[in-house]
Amino acid sequence: MILLRSLLFNTLMILSVLPYAVAVLLAAPFGGRATYRLVAGWVDLNVWFLRRICSLDYEVRGRENIPAEASVAMLKHSSAYETLVELQIFPRQTWVLKRELLWVPFFGWALATLQPIAIDRRAGGSAVQQVIDQGKRRLADGIWVMVFPEGTRMAPGETRRYGLSGTLLAQAAGRKLVPVAHDAGYYWPRRGLRKRPGTVRFVIGEPVDPAGRDPREVNEEIQAWVEATIAELRAEAER
Repeated sequence: MILLRSLLFNTLMILSVLPYAVAVLLAAPFGGRATYRLVAGWVDLNVWFLRRICSLDYEVRGRENIPAEASVAMLKHSSAYETLVELQIFPRQTWVLKRELLWVPFFGWALATLQPIAIDRRAGGSAVQQVIDQGKRRLADGIWVMVFPEGTRMAPGETRRYGLSGTLLAQAAGRKLVPVAHDAGYYWPRRGLRKRPGTVRFVIGEPVDPAGRDPREVNEEIQAWVEATIAELRAEAER
């Protein structure tokens, strides 16, 4: 039954891309706010599908830690689920992502209207500078910058050293870093078809001010908090 429900959700999600993408492209001349509202509507629809079809929902702890000023969020990346739900949790945002996503017909074209910071992950230092330069402009416009510092989706219980671009951006822009931990990978695995029913827990940590600090030290602090928090969430779920 879980497999059938998951297949139904996947089908509906894929079918929903085309009409929303066309609507986003038609709304593009009216500016980023118009296209963002449409994309947020697509996210709302698919999160509703997940809730109704797959019995997969979420809860958020620590909303009070979200700064009023646009900041840099550093999220654990272990599923596709957090890439949807982040739009419901945080204010207007854009994302650091691999440029290949923009080449996907319709989906990528619509995504491009939202001013993502699309990088070539093989570009090294120039990609980091791109995140800093473009990210400062987004933050100045009141748009949050969402960063997956591990650079790719990680299997539950796994991690890798965080990239420095998010921390360097926050330092250059004089903004805070907001760490986000969650256990979505246990319900919607990174390469899995099945969506397990349950409640994904998102925990928003206290903002970290990186000013004047070693970026690697900041990353290590945030990574340690994220991984420890996920371990606590799993222990809680298994009790």
